[in-house]
Amino acid sequence: MLVSLNWLKQYVDIENQSPEELAELITKTGIEVESIEPIAEQLHDVVVGHVLSCEQHPNADKLNLCQVDVGGETLQIICGAPNIAAGQKVAVAKPGAVLPGNFKIKKAKLRGVESNGMICSLQELGVDEKDIPKEFVDGIFVFQDEVEVGVNAIELLNLDDMIIELGLTPNRADCLSMLGVAYEVAAILDQPFTPQEEIIHPVQEKASDFISVHVEDPDLNPYYGAFIVKDVKIGPSPLWMRNRLIAAGVRPINNVVDITNYVLLEYGQPLHAFDLDRFETDEVVVRRAKEDETITTLDDQKRNLKPDHLVITNGKQPTAIAGVMGGADSEVHEGTSNILLEAAYFQPGAVRTASKDHGLRSEASTRFEKGVDPNRVVRAGVKACELLEQYANGKVLEGVVEFDQLDREPKKVDVTSSHINERLGTTISDEEIADILRRLQFGYEQKGELFTVTVPTRRGDVELFEDMLEEVARIYGYDNLPYTLPGGASQAGGLTLQQQLKRKVKNYLQGAGLDETITYSLTNAERAGQLVSREVKEQAAAPISLAMPMSEEHSHLRLSILPELLASLSYNVARKQTDLAYYELGTVFISEEEQVTVQPKEQLRLSGALTGNWLLHPWQQEKKAVDFFVVKGLVEGMAYLLDLKLTFKQSKLPDMHPGRTADVYLGGKVIGFIGQVHPKLQNDLDLKDTYVFELNAEELFDHYQKEEAFQAIPKYPSISRDIALVVEEQSAAGEIAETILQAGAPLVKDVRIFDVYQGEHLEEGKKSIAFNLFYMDPNRTLKDKEVEDAHEKILTAVKEKHQAELRG
Repeated sequence: MLVSLNWLKQYVDIENQSPEELAELITKTGIEVESIEPIAEQLHDVVVGHVLSCEQHPNADKLNLCQVDVGGETLQIICGAPNIAAGQKVAVAKPGAVLPGNFKIKKAKLRGVESNGMICSLQELGVDEKDIPKEFVDGIFVFQDEVEVGVNAIELLNLDDMIIELGLTPNRADCLSMLGVAYEVAAILDQPFTPQEEIIHPVQEKASDFISVHVEDPDLNPYYGAFIVKDVKIGPSPLWMRNRLIAAGVRPINNVVDITNYVLLEYGQPLHAFDLDRFETDEVVVRRAKEDETITTLDDQKRNLKPDHLVITNGKQPTAIAGVMGGADSEVHEGTSNILLEAAYFQPGAVRTASKDHGLRSEASTRFEKGVDPNRVVRAGVKACELLEQYANGKVLEGVVEFDQLDREPKKVDVTSSHINERLGTTISDEEIADILRRLQFGYEQKGELFTVTVPTRRGDVELFEDMLEEVARIYGYDNLPYTLPGGASQAGGLTLQQQLKRKVKNYLQGAGLDETITYSLTNAERAGQLVSREVKEQAAAPISLAMPMSEEHSHLRLSILPELLASLSYNVARKQTDLAYYELGTVFISEEEQVTVQPKEQLRLSGALTGNWLLHPWQQEKKAVDFFVVKGLVEGMAYLLDLKLTFKQSKLPDMHPGRTADVYLGGKVIGFIGQVHPKLQNDLDLKDTYVFELNAEELFDHYQKEEAFQAIPKYPSISRDIALVVEEQSAAGEIAETILQAGAPLVKDVRIFDVYQGEHLEEGKKSIAFNLFYMDPNRTLKDKEVEDAHEKILTAVKEKHQAELRG
């Protein structure tokens, strides 16, 4: 909602508040101010000028030589606008003025003739082209009202205005109108505000003699009012009205359309004007659309209607989609003289359905969807008739022809000061609560500490005690609420162990070069069963489907984070991002039932997906693509951070590469897997080689020991030895390393694999694995014999368990 401060000043005294101060107060009482912007750059020396004469430039066909009275002096100005003419009153930038874009106005010569200033268009004064009346888009602006020559044109054009943009939550539909904002600001500043009464002067003829109203679906349209205004003169609306529309981002069109738009902005009540002579019948029938019925709307689009669309008809055919857009056949045009003015209350859901189906989001549909004030519907119609009387010379017929089953009764809410103070932790007195209700203009009856509050219908969001509690709290001031800890609290809150571990793991992965993602927990039926870890499959009967999904793409709860991660990779690779590494720490949803009757179990999982280059140093001509061992190293590094011992065993899983996948074990239990995505799935996603990991984060955190481990820095020398063992091709190097550690204990502290060889000088079906063994005793210097004895034990153990021979 765009709020013009110059317009707001007409209702509430805000002179003592700067725009920034007012915005701060509004934000502190619960409505976020998203921006404060001037409607145009600061201007000066722009005045109203009267064009005394306009003659063709002696040396140019498309330029005019004008003599312009600017109040007390006459300036000679050369102007190239096609719509310049003698007798006009225009905006003139005098020499010395600076226009938007730092455009300085100076005395100059154009084609040998002196020019002393500039006759301005609205674009040159800083108005957005989309908001400018069409007749002035391609030329200078001409004042059509009586204005005094020489006065400040900036003030007349409202270009000294400030616009506050409110970021309204869906419940605050009352502030989708200037009156609603005025009530709010008056309450904040404790200023009086009472809307002006609408006054019309109807003629002797009755509206009911020209039109009747029938509503077939009162549940969707509980109120429909029809006003008749005759003999209107279509023309431009007054300058003040155009200024206010432009400030609100609405382009002025003509007096009739502008008046309906102005009342919508002021009252928050959409109206619609039909050309009565083109309406063709003397009845208005509101009904559901018929199957395959069509309407051509104001934007000249032919639209297909459905039975859940509410339409306004002339008894024969649709003339408007209720609350959304009118039909082209009954549109007000330059020749219109008689108007049927609609003021109605449409059920929000019906408007939302039609608006969504036709892709038409308008100022009117937005307000109907969020709910309009039932007590302001007729008043808005009367206000429009008042303005049509004044600015379109219209004759308003007596009475409003209406269908009325609208509930206008205000809601009542009981609150007690003790209950309010108990919830807020405050000591607000009964008198202070009464004063807050007075500022809000809420009616109430008080009996001791009990307040029976009558909520105005403009505040449809206030229905319960909790709503009233919020109203009291925000007007009392959130800054005034106590901020001490609750009684009995011994210390301030802190992170739980799991929260600390989450941060620790995230910091590690981000430090390693992975980017965090947050993907949808909902996925489609195909992805829901992909890349699921072995232990999750054992627990889950099937992916959980939603009873009423918003779309097929989000119809199932995920059993694995990886499918959506891969979809993110695919999306970014398609946009020329080739080197990607993502991780996500999130939940999957597991149910042991195929037909879910109880809440599914949520399990915290840690997943990652990498593709492209892991290392790229173009200057050194060095690069390394992501591979299995990069992912394995990442997982092992995280395990080392948590002081956990993980083991890996080769396995085969659906949608994973059959030779490059391993299950991950912790404490003898499978907690996930790592490996390469199956080439077919990679191809389907247009990905190159992609490696992933998927782990049960809950198991990782449960095995974490909070006690910090300390290891003294050794003072004695260590010994390093390399051995190369010849083993069967299918032998697992990790199992051999584990055997070496056990056999060499306690002297062997670490075993690392640094080479694997197959080929010449080795039997077929054999391979050579080279290990580096690290010997050390923290309390003494080792002797050669001790190392030799340990070395022999190791060779014996690997021969017995793995048939390994020392390579000669």
